[in-house]
Amino acid sequence: MNKEQLEGKWKQIKGEFKQKYGELSDDDITYTEGKFDEMVGRIQQKTGKTKEAIKNEIDSW
Repeated sequence: MNKEQLEGKWKQIKGEFKQKYGELSDDDITYTEGKFDEMVGRIQQKTGKTKEAIKNEIDSW
């Protein structure tokens, strides 16, 4: 999955969250997105895997 596909998938998920949980603001969503990026970075640091490999693994779950 390339960066554009991942961003498209994230936008779709954000839209679903906003529909289901209308009280969530864009700031809430941005904070969550930042935490996801932080998590991927920590996994990358601990495992030595590339971001792409980690994201592919997450997609396969």
